Amino acid sequence: MIRYALLCEHEHDFEGWFAASADFDDQQARGLVQCPVCGSAAVRKAIMAPAVSGTKKRDADPGPAQTQAMMMEAMGRIRRHVEENFDDMGDAFASEARAIHEGRSEDRGIYGQATPAEVRELVEDGVPIAPLPPEPPKKTQLN
Repeated sequence: MIRYALLCEHEHDFEGWFAASADFDDQQARGLVQCPVCGSAAVRKAIMAPAVSGTKKRDADPGPAQTQAMMMEAMGRIRRHVEENFDDMGDAFASEARAIHEGRSEDRGIYGQATPAEVRELVEDGVPIAPLPPEPPKKTQLN
């Protein structure tokens, strides 16, 4: 497996794993490599240092507390990006997501609330949706 650092035309960075180096080129040519943030198919490889094994002992893996803190920070950045760049539809999210999917409304990023039944229907109908990460706890709420 080969891991590539990737960038979309809007400078969103993410990584992709491919069985061989030619697989990236093939999938990109067919428009199958897309940015997970904005959906752009204009994706390129970013410069990255190769992962080379050495004889020096590496730093210990982060502990559970550090891993949790890193995950909370990443989820917070995703949530902030959505809230700053997408339209809040409130409880009209499901109907607007369906309208966008069916071409009856402008194609744009949205977020909001939906009932479990609405979510199930959207997924069954092939409407691309994903849950928004929860708000990170306030620093005053942490131990």
